[in-house]
Amino acid sequence: GGVGKTTLAQLVYNDEKVEEHFDFKVWVCVSEDFDVVRVTKSLLESVVRNTPSAASKVWESDNLDILRVELKKNSREKRFLFVLDDLWNDNYNDWDELVSPLIDGKPGSSVIITTRQQKVVEMAKTFPIYKLDPLSDEDCWSILSKHALGSDECDASKNTALEEIGRKIARKCGGLPLAL
Repeated sequence: GGVGKTTLAQLVYNDEKVEEHFDFKVWVCVSEDFDVVRVTKSLLESVVRNTPSAASKVWESDNLDILRVELKKNSREKRFLFVLDDLWNDNYNDWDELVSPLIDGKPGSSVIITTRQQKVVEMAKTFPIYKLDPLSDEDCWSILSKHALGSDECDASKNTALEEIGRKIARKCGGLPLAL
């Protein structure tokens, strides 16, 4: 946690070229409490909201089959980007239930998953996989000094003690941008 998975996904999601490439984009925060009905309903509501020809209504049904049929119908023949942020569930059957309605999307459709769990990556069989590593101590210091001092250049002749303390703090953050 804190290495920047969600931040990186947000940068991709909000990129202008990405916006132009897809007919619609949907972001769903999944979290530890994975509920395939809730996630499918969230996807469907966002897809319908982004589809001018679709009837705009909140889906009250908790019947997964009905939700999946509607999601498939409303996303078919469209190029979509779905981001499933912070996925923890590594149950293949749940994953299959969630993504099976998305099979008929236009070529170029994508699903981005952020997760801390290697088992989720293996279950979802997502490719390519981008593993984010913690930052180096020097990169940590650069970020910390930029935020604390207003620049990444610390005047060594004036702030030696400050820089020494800052570098110790940067090392203690363990390479995690969120901690910095």
